[in-house]
Amino acid sequence: MPLIAENHFQLIIEVAIMMVLGIAFILNIIPLSLTAVLLAALVISVGITALFGFDILSLFIGLNTHEFTHPYGSIALLGVVTGLAAMYIMDDVGIDTRSLKSFMIILIIFITIFGGMMHRDFLAMWLLGLLLGFFIISKSFRRKSVLTIRRMLMVFVVIMVSFGFMELVSRLLNMPIISPLMRVERIFENSIPSVTMVIKNTFLIGHNPATSFWGSESTGFADGYISLPIQLILAFGLPFPIFYGILTNQKDVIDYFTPGILGFSYDFGFLTLFLILVCTLAIFIIGLKILSTYKEKREKGNKNMLGREALLIGSLTAFISQAWVGFFVINRDINGTALVTFIFLGAMVLGHLLMIKKN
Repeated sequence: MPLIAENHFQLIIEVAIMMVLGIAFILNIIPLSLTAVLLAALVISVGITALFGFDILSLFIGLNTHEFTHPYGSIALLGVVTGLAAMYIMDDVGIDTRSLKSFMIILIIFITIFGGMMHRDFLAMWLLGLLLGFFIISKSFRRKSVLTIRRMLMVFVVIMVSFGFMELVSRLLNMPIISPLMRVERIFENSIPSVTMVIKNTFLIGHNPATSFWGSESTGFADGYISLPIQLILAFGLPFPIFYGILTNQKDVIDYFTPGILGFSYDFGFLTLFLILVCTLAIFIIGLKILSTYKEKREKGNKNMLGREALLIGSLTAFISQAWVGFFVINRDINGTALVTFIFLGAMVLGHLLMIKKN
């Protein structure tokens, strides 16, 4: 493969390699104390809350929205779960974190409201991530799980009431864009034709060029349905086919109305999809193995890895949640800028493999 990428797939691979190596290097030269990790997690959580809040405000006052929940929803999980894990570690050494936990709960509530109003798929990833994060934390620190049947039922009731409230607001304000029912109907109307088209025209490697938007100019592989951000491609002047200005009308067939497993398989082929899923599963397993190692060191009295442990819990939780929603619910949560986020989170997990021994 040449150093200068010749198609979208090569560019994704090159960026992933550079990001994994770069983050592994950074994680091992920056002192990751527990206090520093907690501070960074709080800053990220506050920043994401403000970002989502601005986006939903823009929706109501008629400004252009940026839909930050798609590319940065998993970053919200990274910040919140990392912060909670760091607070649990501090509890173990006798530091009172009740005020910090109360502040984090407030942020969680606001992120849930703002992100859920913008996109329902974010809400699915967000709730899954919180449940997974609490589960990992309870297992890592031998705490009683906060996930009781009563609390899970309460969460379900809150979700249903929230959806009902959003539907009511959408009808009162004549804003169908925030209507949960409208979104569900839109997906059902378009997803079946999209899924049918993908399955019929996907090969072991690539897809039927005649079904691509580019027609006779299509190579049948890496046509840009799965890509890194358009701005990145334009900045480097790479001669790739890109859906610039025609995203909503053309790319939505793959990007919005199908899960990621179909989007990746259509653009790259079933074999490539299989390899990507294997790599994703490998990162899951590696992350859990490293987390187990950190736990053993902590329980033996080694306090040097506490910050790393909290960061790994947040990174792994966010990576797993984004993988689930992106691959099996909606492709847009793992495409474009969201794909950069996904690679970043994977690199944040793999970066823990490299540990510089300190005297």
